[in-house]
Amino acid sequence: MKVSWRLTIAALTLLLLLLPAHLGAAQEDSGEILVIDANGPVAPAMAEYIQRGIRTAENREASLLIIRLDTPGGALDTLNQIVQDMRASNVPIAVYVAPRGAIAGSAGTVITLAGHVSAMAPETVIGAASPVGGEGEDLGQTLEAKLKEALRATVRSLMEGRPPDAIRLAEDTIENAVAVTASEAFEIGMVDLLANDLPDLLRQLDGREVEMADGSTRTLATAFATVTEISPSLIEQLLAVLTNPNIVFLLLWIGVQAILIELGSPGGWVAGFIGAVSLTLAGFGLGFLEANWVGLIFLVISFVLFVLDIKAPTHGALTTAGVASFIVGALVLFNSPGTPQFARVNVPLVVTSGLIMGAVFLLILTYAIRSLRGPIRTGKESVVGRTGRARSPIDPTGTVQLAGEQWSAQLAPEAPPIPRGARIEVIDAHGIRLTVRQIENEDGT
Repeated sequence: MKVSWRLTIAALTLLLLLLPAHLGAAQEDSGEILVIDANGPVAPAMAEYIQRGIRTAENREASLLIIRLDTPGGALDTLNQIVQDMRASNVPIAVYVAPRGAIAGSAGTVITLAGHVSAMAPETVIGAASPVGGEGEDLGQTLEAKLKEALRATVRSLMEGRPPDAIRLAEDTIENAVAVTASEAFEIGMVDLLANDLPDLLRQLDGREVEMADGSTRTLATAFATVTEISPSLIEQLLAVLTNPNIVFLLLWIGVQAILIELGSPGGWVAGFIGAVSLTLAGFGLGFLEANWVGLIFLVISFVLFVLDIKAPTHGALTTAGVASFIVGALVLFNSPGTPQFARVNVPLVVTSGLIMGAVFLLILTYAIRSLRGPIRTGKESVVGRTGRARSPIDPTGTVQLAGEQWSAQLAPEAPPIPRGARIEVIDAHGIRLTVRQIENEDGT
Protein backbone atom coordinates (compact mmCIF):
# COMPACT_ATOMS: atom_id res chain seq x y z
CA MET A 1 0.00 0.00 0.00
CA LYS A 2 2.81 2.39 0.91
CA VAL A 3 4.53 1.66 -2.38
CA SER A 4 1.26 2.19 -4.28
CA TRP A 5 0.69 5.57 -2.65
CA ARG A 6 4.24 6.63 -3.36
CA LEU A 7 3.90 5.70 -7.03
CA THR A 8 0.62 7.60 -7.26
CA ILE A 9 2.11 10.72 -5.72
CA ALA A 10 5.16 10.50 -8.01
CA ALA A 11 2.96 10.14 -11.10
CA LEU A 12 0.82 13.13 -10.13
CA THR A 13 3.92 15.20 -9.47
CA LEU A 14 5.37 14.30 -12.87
CA LEU A 15 2.07 15.12 -14.54
CA LEU A 16 1.93 18.53 -12.89
CA LEU A 17 5.47 19.23 -14.01
CA LEU A 18 4.83 18.24 -17.61
CA LEU A 19 1.40 19.94 -17.98
CA PRO A 20 2.64 23.57 -18.18
CA ALA A 21 5.24 22.61 -20.76
CA HIS A 22 2.57 20.82 -22.77
CA LEU A 23 0.24 23.81 -22.60
CA GLY A 24 3.05 26.15 -23.57
CA ALA A 25 3.90 23.97 -26.56
CA ALA A 26 0.27 23.89 -27.59
CA GLN A 27 0.04 27.66 -27.28
CA GLU A 28 3.25 28.12 -29.27
CA ASP A 29 2.00 25.82 -32.00
CA SER A 30 -1.30 27.77 -32.26
CA GLY A 31 0.57 30.80 -33.61
CA GLU A 32 -1.12 34.12 -34.36
CA ILE A 33 -4.63 34.80 -35.67
CA LEU A 34 -5.28 38.06 -37.53
CA VAL A 35 -8.73 39.67 -37.70
CA ILE A 36 -9.88 42.34 -40.16
CA ASP A 37 -13.28 44.05 -40.34
CA ALA A 38 -14.57 44.31 -43.92
CA ASN A 39 -17.53 46.66 -43.54
CA GLY A 40 -19.41 48.67 -46.17
CA PRO A 41 -19.76 48.26 -49.93
CA VAL A 42 -17.54 45.85 -51.86
CA ALA A 43 -15.36 48.58 -53.32
CA PRO A 44 -11.65 49.13 -54.02
CA ALA A 45 -11.10 50.22 -50.41
CA MET A 46 -12.30 46.83 -49.15
CA ALA A 47 -10.26 44.99 -51.76
CA GLU A 48 -7.09 46.84 -50.71
CA TYR A 49 -7.82 46.16 -47.04
CA ILE A 50 -8.39 42.42 -47.56
CA GLN A 51 -5.35 42.13 -49.80
CA ARG A 52 -3.18 43.81 -47.15
CA GLY A 53 -4.63 41.51 -44.49
CA ILE A 54 -3.72 38.43 -46.54
CA ARG A 55 -0.23 39.76 -47.25
CA THR A 56 0.33 40.58 -43.56
CA ALA A 57 -0.89 37.13 -42.49
CA GLU A 58 1.52 35.47 -44.93
CA ASN A 59 4.46 37.63 -43.86
CA ARG A 60 3.82 36.88 -40.19
CA GLU A 61 3.18 33.20 -40.92
CA ALA A 62 -0.14 33.49 -39.09
CA SER A 63 -2.15 30.33 -38.52
CA LEU A 64 -5.46 31.92 -39.57
CA LEU A 65 -6.95 35.11 -41.02
CA ILE A 66 -10.53 35.96 -40.01
CA ILE A 67 -12.51 38.37 -42.19
CA ARG A 68 -15.39 39.77 -40.17
CA LEU A 69 -17.82 40.72 -42.93
CA ASP A 70 -20.78 43.10 -43.09
CA THR A 71 -21.59 44.31 -46.60
CA PRO A 72 -24.64 45.00 -48.77
CA GLY A 73 -22.64 44.07 -51.89
CA GLY A 74 -20.81 45.97 -54.58
CA ALA A 75 -19.00 45.83 -57.89
CA LEU A 76 -18.44 42.50 -59.68
CA ASP A 77 -14.90 43.32 -60.80
CA THR A 78 -13.91 44.13 -57.22
CA LEU A 79 -15.58 40.90 -56.06
CA ASN A 80 -13.54 38.87 -58.56
CA GLN A 81 -10.32 40.47 -57.33
CA ILE A 82 -11.16 39.69 -53.68
CA VAL A 83 -12.09 36.07 -54.44
CA GLN A 84 -8.87 35.54 -56.41
CA ASP A 85 -6.77 36.97 -53.57
CA MET A 86 -8.55 34.80 -50.99
CA ARG A 87 -8.23 31.57 -52.93
CA ALA A 88 -4.53 32.23 -53.62
CA SER A 89 -3.78 32.79 -49.94
CA ASN A 90 -1.20 30.57 -48.25
CA VAL A 91 -2.93 31.22 -44.92
CA PRO A 92 -6.34 29.69 -44.13
CA ILE A 93 -9.15 32.29 -44.23
CA ALA A 94 -12.34 32.17 -42.21
CA VAL A 95 -15.14 34.54 -43.28
CA TYR A 96 -17.37 35.43 -40.33
CA VAL A 97 -20.58 37.39 -41.07
CA ALA A 98 -20.92 39.46 -37.91
CA PRO A 99 -22.03 41.12 -35.66
CA ARG A 100 -25.71 40.40 -35.11
CA GLY A 101 -27.73 42.24 -37.71
CA ALA A 102 -24.94 42.13 -40.30
CA ILE A 103 -25.53 41.09 -43.89
CA ALA A 104 -23.50 39.31 -46.54
CA GLY A 105 -25.56 40.61 -49.43
CA SER A 106 -24.98 40.33 -53.15
CA ALA A 107 -21.18 40.15 -53.65
CA GLY A 108 -20.79 39.48 -49.93
CA THR A 109 -22.43 36.08 -50.46
CA VAL A 110 -19.66 34.96 -52.79
CA ILE A 111 -16.97 36.38 -50.49
CA THR A 112 -18.40 34.34 -47.60
CA LEU A 113 -18.36 31.16 -49.65
CA ALA A 114 -14.80 31.88 -50.86
CA GLY A 115 -13.36 31.44 -47.38
CA HIS A 116 -11.76 28.16 -46.36
CA VAL A 117 -14.27 28.27 -43.48
CA SER A 118 -17.54 30.19 -43.49
CA ALA A 119 -19.40 31.23 -40.35
CA MET A 120 -22.30 33.49 -39.42
CA ALA A 121 -23.49 35.11 -36.23
CA PRO A 122 -27.13 34.70 -35.20
CA GLU A 123 -29.59 37.20 -36.71
CA THR A 124 -27.45 37.78 -39.78
CA VAL A 125 -28.49 37.38 -43.43
CA ILE A 126 -26.83 36.06 -46.58
CA GLY A 127 -28.01 36.12 -50.18
CA ALA A 128 -29.69 38.36 -52.78
CA ALA A 129 -26.68 37.96 -55.05
CA SER A 130 -28.30 38.65 -58.44
CA PRO A 131 -25.94 40.77 -60.56
CA VAL A 132 -26.89 44.29 -61.64
CA GLY A 133 -25.19 46.84 -63.85
CA GLY A 134 -22.42 49.18 -62.77
CA GLU A 135 -25.05 51.90 -62.24
CA GLY A 136 -27.45 49.59 -60.42
CA GLU A 137 -29.70 49.13 -63.43
CA ASP A 138 -31.19 45.86 -64.59
CA LEU A 139 -29.04 44.13 -67.19
CA GLY A 140 -30.04 43.13 -70.66
CA GLN A 141 -31.28 39.57 -71.02
CA THR A 142 -28.15 38.24 -72.73
CA LEU A 143 -25.65 39.97 -70.44
CA GLU A 144 -27.64 39.01 -67.35
CA ALA A 145 -27.66 35.37 -68.39
CA LYS A 146 -23.89 35.41 -68.95
CA LEU A 147 -23.09 37.03 -65.62
CA LYS A 148 -25.47 34.80 -63.68
CA GLU A 149 -24.06 31.67 -65.25
CA ALA A 150 -20.50 32.82 -64.49
CA LEU A 151 -21.42 33.54 -60.86
CA ARG A 152 -23.21 30.21 -60.48
CA ALA A 153 -20.16 28.41 -61.82
CA THR A 154 -17.97 30.30 -59.33
CA VAL A 155 -20.29 29.35 -56.48
CA ARG A 156 -20.34 25.69 -57.52
CA SER A 157 -16.55 25.58 -57.57
CA LEU A 158 -16.36 27.21 -54.14
CA MET A 159 -18.93 24.83 -52.65
CA GLU A 160 -17.56 21.53 -53.91
CA GLY A 161 -18.20 18.85 -51.33
CA ARG A 162 -21.16 20.57 -49.73
CA PRO A 163 -24.72 19.10 -49.73
CA PRO A 164 -26.59 19.40 -53.04
CA ASP A 165 -29.37 21.39 -51.34
CA ALA A 166 -26.83 23.92 -50.13
CA ILE A 167 -25.40 24.32 -53.64
CA ARG A 168 -28.89 24.78 -55.08
CA LEU A 169 -29.67 27.41 -52.45
CA ALA A 170 -26.44 29.27 -53.21
CA GLU A 171 -27.28 29.27 -56.92
CA ASP A 172 -30.79 30.44 -56.10
CA THR A 173 -29.39 33.51 -54.36
CA ILE A 174 -27.91 34.43 -57.74
CA GLU A 175 -30.71 33.34 -60.04
CA ASN A 176 -33.67 34.61 -57.99
CA ALA A 177 -32.06 36.97 -55.46
CA VAL A 178 -33.05 34.69 -52.57
CA ALA A 179 -31.80 35.67 -49.08
CA VAL A 180 -31.74 33.40 -46.01
CA THR A 181 -30.98 33.77 -42.33
CA ALA A 182 -27.88 32.45 -40.60
CA SER A 183 -29.72 29.52 -39.05
CA GLU A 184 -31.26 28.55 -42.39
CA ALA A 185 -27.89 28.73 -44.16
CA PHE A 186 -26.25 26.66 -41.40
CA GLU A 187 -28.94 23.98 -41.28
CA ILE A 188 -28.81 23.35 -45.02
CA GLY A 189 -24.99 23.35 -45.06
CA MET A 190 -24.42 26.54 -47.01
CA VAL A 191 -22.08 27.82 -44.26
CA ASP A 192 -19.93 25.79 -41.87
CA LEU A 193 -20.52 27.32 -38.46
CA LEU A 194 -22.98 29.34 -36.42
CA ALA A 195 -21.01 31.33 -33.80
CA ASN A 196 -22.30 33.82 -31.25
CA ASP A 197 -19.10 35.87 -31.14
CA LEU A 198 -15.38 35.71 -31.92
CA PRO A 199 -14.40 33.58 -28.86
CA ASP A 200 -17.17 31.13 -29.75
CA LEU A 201 -15.91 31.01 -33.33
CA LEU A 202 -12.34 30.31 -32.20
CA ARG A 203 -13.56 27.54 -29.89
CA GLN A 204 -15.44 25.84 -32.75
CA LEU A 205 -12.54 26.25 -35.20
CA ASP A 206 -10.01 24.56 -32.93
CA GLY A 207 -8.98 21.22 -34.44
CA ARG A 208 -10.97 21.76 -37.66
CA GLU A 209 -9.34 20.63 -40.90
CA VAL A 210 -9.45 22.89 -43.97
CA GLU A 211 -8.35 22.21 -47.51
CA MET A 212 -6.05 24.75 -49.17
CA ALA A 213 -5.94 25.70 -52.82
CA ASP A 214 -2.91 23.45 -53.44
CA GLY A 215 -4.82 20.43 -52.15
CA SER A 216 -3.03 20.26 -48.82
CA THR A 217 -4.91 20.00 -45.53
CA ARG A 218 -4.37 22.25 -42.52
CA THR A 219 -5.56 21.58 -38.98
CA LEU A 220 -6.53 24.79 -37.21
CA ALA A 221 -5.23 25.30 -33.68
CA THR A 222 -7.09 28.28 -32.25
CA ALA A 223 -7.46 27.43 -28.56
CA PHE A 224 -4.33 29.25 -27.36
CA ALA A 225 -3.63 31.49 -30.34
CA THR A 226 -2.87 35.21 -30.03
CA VAL A 227 -5.59 37.27 -31.71
CA THR A 228 -4.50 40.52 -33.39
CA GLU A 229 -6.83 43.08 -34.95
CA ILE A 230 -5.64 44.81 -38.14
CA SER A 231 -7.20 48.25 -38.59
CA PRO A 232 -7.59 49.96 -41.97
CA SER A 233 -4.68 52.21 -42.92
CA LEU A 234 -5.08 55.95 -43.50
CA ILE A 235 -5.04 55.46 -47.28
CA GLU A 236 -7.68 52.73 -47.06
CA GLN A 237 -9.84 54.92 -44.84
CA LEU A 238 -9.45 57.82 -47.28
CA LEU A 239 -10.36 55.55 -50.18
CA ALA A 240 -13.44 54.37 -48.30
CA VAL A 241 -14.47 57.99 -47.69
CA LEU A 242 -14.00 58.91 -51.36
CA THR A 243 -16.31 56.07 -52.44
CA ASN A 244 -19.12 57.32 -50.19
CA PRO A 245 -21.71 58.94 -52.51
CA ASN A 246 -22.66 61.60 -49.94
CA ILE A 247 -19.01 62.62 -49.52
CA VAL A 248 -18.48 62.69 -53.28
CA PHE A 249 -21.56 64.88 -53.70
CA LEU A 250 -20.36 67.31 -51.02
CA LEU A 251 -16.98 67.53 -52.75
CA LEU A 252 -18.76 68.38 -56.00
CA TRP A 253 -20.84 71.01 -54.20
CA ILE A 254 -17.82 72.59 -52.51
CA GLY A 255 -15.87 72.51 -55.78
CA VAL A 256 -18.59 74.29 -57.76
CA GLN A 257 -19.09 76.88 -55.01
CA ALA A 258 -15.37 77.61 -54.78
CA ILE A 259 -14.95 77.96 -58.54
CA LEU A 260 -17.93 80.34 -58.71
CA ILE A 261 -16.39 82.45 -55.93
CA GLU A 262 -13.08 82.52 -57.79
CA LEU A 263 -14.81 83.64 -61.00
CA GLY A 264 -16.78 86.26 -59.09
CA SER A 265 -13.65 87.76 -57.51
CA PRO A 266 -10.67 86.84 -59.70
CA GLY A 267 -7.15 87.51 -58.52
CA GLY A 268 -7.14 85.29 -55.45
CA TRP A 269 -6.00 81.69 -55.43
CA VAL A 270 -7.45 80.10 -52.29
CA ALA A 271 -10.98 79.57 -53.60
CA GLY A 272 -9.72 78.35 -56.95
CA PHE A 273 -7.30 75.93 -55.29
CA ILE A 274 -9.99 74.53 -52.98
CA GLY A 275 -12.37 74.16 -55.92
CA ALA A 276 -9.82 72.37 -58.08
CA VAL A 277 -8.83 69.94 -55.29
CA SER A 278 -12.48 69.23 -54.37
CA LEU A 279 -13.50 68.54 -57.97
CA THR A 280 -10.45 66.33 -58.50
CA LEU A 281 -11.26 64.22 -55.43
CA ALA A 282 -14.91 64.04 -56.47
CA GLY A 283 -13.92 62.83 -59.93
CA PHE A 284 -11.70 60.19 -58.34
CA GLY A 285 -14.59 58.93 -56.23
CA LEU A 286 -17.01 58.95 -59.15
CA GLY A 287 -14.63 56.70 -61.06
CA PHE A 288 -15.09 54.02 -58.40
CA LEU A 289 -18.82 54.56 -57.94
CA GLU A 290 -19.48 54.17 -61.67
CA ALA A 291 -22.25 56.75 -61.41
CA ASN A 292 -24.66 57.71 -64.20
CA TRP A 293 -22.55 60.21 -66.11
CA VAL A 294 -25.62 61.82 -67.71
CA GLY A 295 -26.03 63.64 -64.41
CA LEU A 296 -22.76 65.47 -65.05
CA ILE A 297 -24.36 67.17 -68.07
CA PHE A 298 -26.97 68.74 -65.79
CA LEU A 299 -24.26 69.79 -63.33
CA VAL A 300 -22.27 71.48 -66.10
CA ILE A 301 -25.44 73.23 -67.29
CA SER A 302 -26.09 74.50 -63.77
CA PHE A 303 -22.55 75.87 -63.57
CA VAL A 304 -22.99 77.68 -66.92
CA LEU A 305 -26.31 79.15 -65.79
CA PHE A 306 -24.76 80.51 -62.61
CA VAL A 307 -21.98 82.19 -64.58
CA LEU A 308 -24.36 83.62 -67.20
CA ASP A 309 -26.57 85.15 -64.53
CA ILE A 310 -23.76 87.55 -63.67
CA LYS A 311 -24.06 89.20 -67.13
CA ALA A 312 -27.71 88.51 -67.97
CA PRO A 313 -30.33 91.28 -67.52
CA THR A 314 -32.78 88.84 -65.86
CA HIS A 315 -30.83 88.54 -62.62
CA GLY A 316 -32.10 85.67 -60.47
CA ALA A 317 -33.99 83.69 -63.13
CA LEU A 318 -30.95 81.85 -64.41
CA THR A 319 -29.81 81.17 -60.85
CA THR A 320 -33.14 79.50 -60.09
CA ALA A 321 -32.78 77.38 -63.21
CA GLY A 322 -29.20 76.59 -62.21
CA VAL A 323 -30.31 75.35 -58.78
CA ALA A 324 -32.95 73.10 -60.36
CA SER A 325 -30.40 71.75 -62.85
CA PHE A 326 -27.91 71.11 -60.04
CA ILE A 327 -30.43 69.13 -57.97
CA VAL A 328 -31.60 67.10 -60.97
CA GLY A 329 -28.02 66.41 -62.04
CA ALA A 330 -26.98 65.17 -58.60
CA LEU A 331 -29.99 62.85 -58.36
CA VAL A 332 -29.43 61.47 -61.85
CA LEU A 333 -25.71 61.05 -61.12
CA PHE A 334 -26.19 58.98 -57.96
CA ASN A 335 -29.84 57.89 -57.70
CA SER A 336 -30.73 56.46 -61.10
CA PRO A 337 -33.46 53.78 -61.09
CA GLY A 338 -32.12 50.46 -59.87
CA THR A 339 -29.13 51.89 -58.00
CA PRO A 340 -28.55 49.93 -54.75
CA GLN A 341 -29.45 51.81 -51.60
CA PHE A 342 -25.87 51.89 -50.31
CA ALA A 343 -24.74 53.71 -53.47
CA ARG A 344 -27.47 56.38 -53.31
CA VAL A 345 -26.97 59.96 -52.19
CA ASN A 346 -29.22 61.41 -49.49
CA VAL A 347 -32.04 63.33 -51.22
CA PRO A 348 -32.58 65.95 -48.46
CA LEU A 349 -28.82 66.60 -48.54
CA VAL A 350 -28.98 67.27 -52.29
CA VAL A 351 -32.00 69.56 -52.09
CA THR A 352 -30.67 71.52 -49.10
CA SER A 353 -27.24 71.95 -50.70
CA GLY A 354 -28.82 73.16 -53.95
CA LEU A 355 -30.96 75.73 -52.13
CA ILE A 356 -27.98 76.96 -50.09
CA MET A 357 -25.95 77.30 -53.29
CA GLY A 358 -28.73 79.34 -54.90
CA ALA A 359 -29.17 81.56 -51.84
CA VAL A 360 -25.44 82.28 -51.54
CA PHE A 361 -25.14 83.05 -55.23
CA LEU A 362 -28.18 85.34 -55.17
CA LEU A 363 -26.68 87.20 -52.21
CA ILE A 364 -23.40 87.67 -54.07
CA LEU A 365 -25.33 88.72 -57.16
CA THR A 366 -27.34 91.30 -55.20
CA TYR A 367 -24.20 92.99 -53.90
CA ALA A 368 -22.70 92.92 -57.39
CA ILE A 369 -25.76 94.61 -58.92
CA ARG A 370 -25.84 97.19 -56.14
CA SER A 371 -22.21 98.08 -56.76
CA LEU A 372 -22.84 98.37 -60.51
CA ARG A 373 -25.74 100.77 -59.96
CA GLY A 374 -23.88 102.89 -57.36
CA PRO A 375 -21.82 105.97 -58.13
CA ILE A 376 -18.37 105.56 -59.59
CA ARG A 377 -15.84 106.21 -56.83
CA THR A 378 -12.53 105.79 -58.64
CA GLY A 379 -10.90 106.87 -61.86
CA LYS A 380 -11.59 109.86 -64.15
CA GLU A 381 -15.34 109.32 -64.14
CA SER A 382 -15.47 109.71 -60.35
CA VAL A 383 -14.50 113.43 -60.47
CA VAL A 384 -15.87 114.73 -63.78
CA GLY A 385 -19.02 116.75 -63.10
CA ARG A 386 -18.32 117.26 -59.41
CA THR A 387 -18.13 120.74 -57.87
CA GLY A 388 -15.75 122.37 -55.39
CA ARG A 389 -14.02 125.69 -54.62
CA ALA A 390 -10.86 127.36 -55.80
CA ARG A 391 -8.24 127.48 -53.03
CA SER A 392 -6.10 129.88 -55.03
CA PRO A 393 -6.64 132.01 -58.10
CA ILE A 394 -6.60 129.91 -61.25
CA ASP A 395 -4.98 131.77 -64.16
CA PRO A 396 -4.36 129.50 -65.94
CA THR A 397 -3.40 127.07 -63.15
CA GLY A 398 -3.98 126.80 -59.46
CA THR A 399 -5.46 124.55 -56.80
CA VAL A 400 -9.01 123.56 -55.93
CA GLN A 401 -10.73 121.86 -52.98
CA LEU A 402 -12.81 118.88 -54.09
CA ALA A 403 -14.51 116.38 -51.72
CA GLY A 404 -12.12 117.25 -48.92
CA GLU A 405 -9.03 116.84 -51.11
CA GLN A 406 -6.74 119.38 -52.75
CA TRP A 407 -6.16 119.04 -56.47
CA SER A 408 -4.06 120.81 -59.08
CA ALA A 409 -6.30 122.56 -61.59
CA GLN A 410 -6.13 124.38 -64.90
CA LEU A 411 -8.64 126.55 -66.73
CA ALA A 412 -10.86 125.06 -69.36
CA PRO A 413 -10.18 126.39 -72.89
CA GLU A 414 -11.47 129.98 -73.38
CA ALA A 415 -12.63 130.11 -69.75
CA PRO A 416 -12.00 133.35 -67.81
CA PRO A 417 -9.69 133.32 -64.76
CA ILE A 418 -11.21 132.03 -61.56
CA PRO A 419 -10.75 133.98 -58.33
CA ARG A 420 -9.99 132.38 -54.98
CA GLY A 421 -13.08 131.00 -53.22
CA ALA A 422 -15.19 130.76 -56.39
CA ARG A 423 -17.26 127.67 -57.04
CA ILE A 424 -15.88 125.45 -59.77
CA GLU A 425 -16.99 122.42 -61.79
CA VAL A 426 -14.68 119.72 -63.08
CA ILE A 427 -15.10 119.16 -66.81
CA ASP A 428 -12.13 116.85 -67.41
CA ALA A 429 -9.24 115.15 -65.66
CA HIS A 430 -5.71 114.29 -66.73
CA GLY A 431 -3.94 112.25 -64.07
CA ILE A 432 -3.92 114.38 -60.92
CA ARG A 433 -4.69 117.68 -62.70
CA LEU A 434 -8.29 118.75 -63.20
CA THR A 435 -9.68 120.97 -65.93
CA VAL A 436 -12.26 123.31 -64.35
CA ARG A 437 -14.54 126.24 -65.06
CA GLN A 438 -16.26 128.70 -62.79
CA ILE A 439 -19.96 128.25 -62.00
CA GLU A 440 -22.41 130.63 -60.40
CA ASN A 441 -23.24 130.53 -56.71
CA GLU A 442 -26.80 129.89 -55.63
CA ASP A 443 -27.35 133.62 -55.20
CA GLY A 444 -26.34 134.21 -58.83
CA THR A 445 -22.94 135.69 -58.13
